[in-house]
Amino acid sequence: MNKSELKEFLDAKVAQYNHPKFLESDPIQIPHRFTSSQDIEISAFLTATIAWGNRKSIINNANRMMQLMDHAPHDFILNYEESDLERFSGFVHRTFNTTDLCYFIKSLRNIYLEHHGLEAVFSSAITTDSVQPAIAHFKTVFFELPHEKRTTKHVSDPLKGSAAKRINMFLRWMVRSNSTGVDFGIWKSIPPAVLSCPLDVHSGNVARKLKLLKRKQNDAKALAELDKSLRKLDSIDPVKYDFALFGLGVFEKF
Repeated sequence: MNKSELKEFLDAKVAQYNHPKFLESDPIQIPHRFTSSQDIEISAFLTATIAWGNRKSIINNANRMMQLMDHAPHDFILNYEESDLERFSGFVHRTFNTTDLCYFIKSLRNIYLEHHGLEAVFSSAITTDSVQPAIAHFKTVFFELPHEKRTTKHVSDPLKGSAAKRINMFLRWMVRSNSTGVDFGIWKSIPPAVLSCPLDVHSGNVARKLKLLKRKQNDAKALAELDKSLRKLDSIDPVKYDFALFGLGVFEKF
């Protein structure tokens, strides 16, 4: 396919998968259960954090986290007592355990009370062409409280070579327009043009087959290469192609 044929093909796949039916089997359904922007972003961040492995398990465990916070995550995070954290005992999703979740709750409270919320932390460090430095900045802020070293692996750092798939997915959810009822578009201080596609084994393999990506590892360098390719197809909203790459990989075994 030449560039125009590729764009036409991928645009059709975006239209196919960037659709409310996508919510039925995707973890993004969890934040769609809330209406306030703070509940949406907190539930989305925690859901994205555990978004690896079996999708049904991700959804079940994300729902469990919301239950443990009384389906009011923002209110819980601002107002919990130390004894309230005992309810998280035994929570585990793969390598994300009770210790990690309790720290995440403490850190989120610190971010809302001391840093004006999640959006403010991310938007303070974006550059004109990338959100990756902002993710690295976010990790620094997120772990400014005393913490166990094991917990740091659950927030990726692009400056250390990570593609930061889960945080890039979370940012897509927050920033991209909600015109199709899938993403939320509640963060207005970050332009969609600087977002990066969540890069994992599925999207990476499809991108290589379509010659959008040459690098073999799914790392920060590959993400930069994929960013460049997708921005040639749509400089305003390049990350819409996540729906195409993901859909082709997961649903069509492309």
